[in-house]
Amino acid sequence: MTMPPPSPDQPAHRILLLGGSGYVGGRLIPLLERSGVTLRCVARNPEKLRLLVNATMEVVSGDVLDAASLDGAMAGVETVYYLVHLMAGSKDFERQDGEAAQNVAAAAGKAGVRRMVYLGSLGDENAPDLSPHLRSRHEVGRIFRTIGVETVELRASVVIGAGSLSFTMMKSLCDRLPVMLCPKWLTTPTQPIAIDDVLAYLLATKDLPASGSRVIEIGGSDVVTYGAMIREYARQRGLRRWLISVPVLTPYLSSLWLALVTPAAFEVGRHLIEGLRNPTVVRDRKGMDAFAIRPMAMREAMEKALTGGDDPAPA
Repeated sequence: MTMPPPSPDQPAHRILLLGGSGYVGGRLIPLLERSGVTLRCVARNPEKLRLLVNATMEVVSGDVLDAASLDGAMAGVETVYYLVHLMAGSKDFERQDGEAAQNVAAAAGKAGVRRMVYLGSLGDENAPDLSPHLRSRHEVGRIFRTIGVETVELRASVVIGAGSLSFTMMKSLCDRLPVMLCPKWLTTPTQPIAIDDVLAYLLATKDLPASGSRVIEIGGSDVVTYGAMIREYARQRGLRRWLISVPVLTPYLSSLWLALVTPAAFEVGRHLIEGLRNPTVVRDRKGMDAFAIRPMAMREAMEKALTGGDDPAPA
C-alpha cells in the first residue's frame, strides 16, 4: 500500500479528506501521508484535529453543513474522500446527510475536483423495507454521482476493528450479557470486513484508472450471520454465552434493550439495529476483483481487533 514520493518536478496529488476525525478517517490519514500525496483535512474544530496529526498536514476550518466553508477547502484538490456520517449527531440525520452531500457535491463541482471517493453501505437499495440508515447511505452516493464528478462509491457491511461503532456495540453486548435474547435480525446474513481491508480499498481507489462513476461492493471472505459473529467473539474471548431465540423483538425494543447494556447512544443504536434487518452482502464481485486485495476472514479480522493487531502503524 506504499507509493514512492513524487519526483521534484511533479506536483504531489492533492487530496481533501472529509471525516478525518472519525475512526476510518483517522486510520486513513497516516496511510495517505505515506503514499506521497499532499493531504488537507476539513474539521469543525481544526485545533483539536491538529493535535492528532503530523504538523505537515494541512487542517482547515469547515463544516459539511455550511456550504460557504467548503469552497476554499476544495481549491486545488484532485480527489475528495468523503467519510462523513451524521447519524451520531442528529436525530434528523437523513435530511442532514442529504444536505451535507449536496453542499460537498456543489463545492467539488465548482472546484473542478476529478474524483470523489465515498465509503457507503451494502444493502439492496430496491428493498421495500430498507432501513433509514442504509437508505441514507445510498442516497448520499446517488447525490455524488449526479454532479458530473467521477464518484467511486465503496459499499461495505460491518467493519471489524477496535474503534468501529458496530464492533464496539457487539463487544459491549457480549461482554456484559451472559444470556442474550435473539431477535430475527441475528439470522440476517452479512459480510463483515476488517478495517485493514477497508483502508486498503480506500487507499487503492485514488489510483484507479478513470472510467466514470461506479459502485464497488466490498466485503470480507466470509458471509455469516450476526449471531455467528457474536458466537465467534465469545469464543475468542473465552466467554460462555447463551443466545435464546424469541418470536418477537422489534428493532425498537431491541435498541431499548441495547441501551441498557452498552455505552452507545440510544438513537445511534436504534438506527444501526434497524439496519441489521437487511442483508448486507456483496452481490457483484466485479469491482472487488479489480483490486489486488484479498480480504481476510471474519475470524482473523476479529482476532486482530481483539489483540490490537489492527492498530495503525506509526507514521
